[in-house]
Amino acid sequence: MTRKDENCGISRWDLYKRELNNLSPEEFKATINKIDCCIIVDCCKPSEYEAGHLPEAINLNYLSQTLAEDLKQLNKEQAHFVYCQSGRRSLRVCMLMKNSGFKEVYNLDGGLQNWLTVFNEI
Repeated sequence: MTRKDENCGISRWDLYKRELNNLSPEEFKATINKIDCCIIVDCCKPSEYEAGHLPEAINLNYLSQTLAEDLKQLNKEQAHFVYCQSGRRSLRVCMLMKNSGFKEVYNLDGGLQNWLTVFNEI
């Protein structure tokens, strides 16, 4: 008899979300406003970034061959707020950051699309 995995039936994305600081748009914005020194990371393609991004966000393209090197340039001790268009790429980037020793990483649940449904502007 085999024992069922306790995660059976839970999607990979939900598992990732459980391991990360996954915030609603309201929580994401409020937490950014509470922290004095933080980095906002947009992990979209440059064309998506140019079409619209959160104020003060830097662009680290998830699809870039230099993503790992780009992440090494960031201060692991600072808080990082990561988002993309839908929240899938940012989940992956947050997991990479967490596994690389970043102390404080926050993901925008649902990405910029969710942000826009709540705030209706960037």
